[in-house]
Amino acid sequence: MSSDATTTPSSRETANAPTPDLRIVAMVGIAAGALGGLFGVGGGLIIVPGLVLVVKLERRLANGTSLAATLPIALASLSTYLYNDNVDWAVAALLATGTIVGAIIGTKLLTILPKRTITIVFIVTVLATAIRLFTTSDTTGRDGLTIFTAILLVIIGLTTGTLSGLLGIGGGVVMVPAMVVALGMVPVIAKGTSVAVIVPTSIMGTIRNRKTANVDLKVAGVAGFSGAVTAIIGGTVADSISTSVSNVMFAFLLLFVAGTQFVTLRSDRRADLAAAAA
Repeated sequence: MSSDATTTPSSRETANAPTPDLRIVAMVGIAAGALGGLFGVGGGLIIVPGLVLVVKLERRLANGTSLAATLPIALASLSTYLYNDNVDWAVAALLATGTIVGAIIGTKLLTILPKRTITIVFIVTVLATAIRLFTTSDTTGRDGLTIFTAILLVIIGLTTGTLSGLLGIGGGVVMVPAMVVALGMVPVIAKGTSVAVIVPTSIMGTIRNRKTANVDLKVAGVAGFSGAVTAIIGGTVADSISTSVSNVMFAFLLLFVAGTQFVTLRSDRRADLAAAAA
């Protein structure tokens, strides 16, 4: 049996891909870290488009690499939220219960779904989050946890973990608005809780992605550790920024990212049509 028979499509595409420019990868990580720390996300919303559009990684590889890169960024962000006592550990534990299982599901889907479908899911997720942030108002804190809210948090976590494994995002874009809207949590605490949950989600997703060759650990390390420094700065700023300003800034960021991914989707479509006609 030839060696190609046991090689996944992603590993073949990776072998034929050009060597990434690590200086550009570091710049992507720096931007992702700043925004990840500021908004309580892992940074995948910046890392995935950066790796696809600028570094020119294949979509599945970019998603898996992004999820690995979110680990050091999330850990750095978490340190600042912990310092300011902005983590709700009871909520984090319930969310993590769902995200760990969801990450397994999402990374499995990553090896099955077509790249075009992955991109569409990414765009829809980003747009839905942006709309929610535009409509989110100030909150004063959550009430006590009930059985209903506990089950709801596990379901939110499951959804988040699945999207994280599939799209390479840390999951904060789902968890933060969900905690603010569904539980009435103060945004800065929702952000701190989010990055706490992103840590185990990233670990589980990366373990799974390594088995299917959907992660470049060298690129992930450069992006992640470059972003860790700026994540600390972003997390510090997050403790003082107003809720309304934070939500509007994040929503516009999401709209921009969705736009870049739509352009990518159209470019990929034209390339597929040209290849079919050749």
